[in-house]
Amino acid sequence: MAGHSKWANIKHKKAKSDEKRGKEFTKVSKEIIIAVRTGGGGDPDTNSKLKLAIQKAKAINMPNENIMRAIKRGTGELGGEALEEMVYEGYAPGGVAVMMEIATDNRNRTASEIRHYFAKNNGNLGESGCVAWMFKRVGLISIPREKVNMDEEEFILKALELGADDVREEDDEFEVITSIDSFMEIKEALEKEGLVAEEADIVYLPENTVEINDVELASKVIKLIEMLEDHDDVQNVYTNMSLSDEVLAKLS
Repeated sequence: MAGHSKWANIKHKKAKSDEKRGKEFTKVSKEIIIAVRTGGGGDPDTNSKLKLAIQKAKAINMPNENIMRAIKRGTGELGGEALEEMVYEGYAPGGVAVMMEIATDNRNRTASEIRHYFAKNNGNLGESGCVAWMFKRVGLISIPREKVNMDEEEFILKALELGADDVREEDDEFEVITSIDSFMEIKEALEKEGLVAEEADIVYLPENTVEINDVELASKVIKLIEMLEDHDDVQNVYTNMSLSDEVLAKLS
């Protein structure tokens, strides 16, 4: 996902139409397992990390039995692999920074495969910290303009009153930026106002973006991003790439 730029939105809509349910279920199952183990147990009422993971599972129509199985794996009631959560960092072609959230049961295998992906696509998997300084860990709540039931200024004031750090305007949506601690509280408060998010998550948001104006270079970066996203152990991919309207039009 390109920082959460227009490319991210195109990618997201494309992903929804692709038949990749199995991979989606696997990734969300891992997120549920990790949320149970690191967020405070198997009760979503007291574990906001788990609550968010379950919301994601329901958004992709994951069956309840799959959700319960993942929770039980997290609590230890059912056996399962010992998942390790980590962050990888690197550079895509054109100096585009890449952050990846990983959930793996074999860190050596995963590191080797991800390093191969970067090398194959003229990128470079870097050391810890090599690009992290370019990103900020925040809550991001994306609400389509068509679902905002008040005028623009009123919405922005409402989000800020509820504790949002910032509100950004994109072509067809508002992006509400929050701290990690206040993310779920603000998300739920917006929902009570009838403002339901299309996407909501804790993300790595780039502080500054690198605009790519060359279609060939953009295609190379996108190819690497899509390969990474398709890897079973990669939960999320974030970049600081921004695409010009001209490049987007050609890619579309």
